[in-house]
Amino acid sequence: MISPDFKADLRLILQDARDTLLWKLEGLSEYGIRRPMTPTGTNLLGLVKHLAGAEAFYFGTVFGRPVDAPELWIAGDAEPNADLWARPDETRKQIVGDYRRICAHSDATIEALPLDAVGRMPGEGGSELTLHRALAHMIYETSRHAGHADVVRELIDGAVGQRAGGDNMAPGDASWWAAHRDRVERAAKEADRLNSGTESAPSEARGTARPAPADPQ
Repeated sequence: MISPDFKADLRLILQDARDTLLWKLEGLSEYGIRRPMTPTGTNLLGLVKHLAGAEAFYFGTVFGRPVDAPELWIAGDAEPNADLWARPDETRKQIVGDYRRICAHSDATIEALPLDAVGRMPGEGGSELTLHRALAHMIYETSRHAGHADVVRELIDGAVGQRAGGDNMAPGDASWWAAHRDRVERAAKEADRLNSGTESAPSEARGTARPAPADPQ
């Protein structure tokens, strides 16, 4: 019987999400990796910069092992969204290098501490959290932003896939995917017609302002 190694499993899943995120930058120009692709400015290099700050926060600051990193605006240390885009003077090499360096620091924290080690959020009355909880949060956080990066990359140049070693996509050429998209569109319109009695576009609101989350993202 194989004995479970929970820390190793969590670490493996986190690393897979990290690798996927960086893979989404490959082959793009400086404009491509910085280009805002949503109304809120989501861009590939900004996602990497943000996650560098998040790794440093959860595996550095929280456990008393500080490391130099981009400041998280949500933690109150920078202007709004400062960690979610790259200034012209911030290079790809610098931001990706920072991310790799900070991830290595995170891995050292994970290696050095047991899963039940307790850290504390900064600030007066900061809540406590275990290394296990910090790992679970960063897996969620990195996977979520890797998903953002997947969609952003597809919008930029059509490139898709789960990871470099396996795209996890249905087989099909460009014409097959165009037909598939048309099929999904027709189904959406038909469902809307059946449920609303009209063939007009759905009337629900398209995006609303979001309150700032309580914890760093």
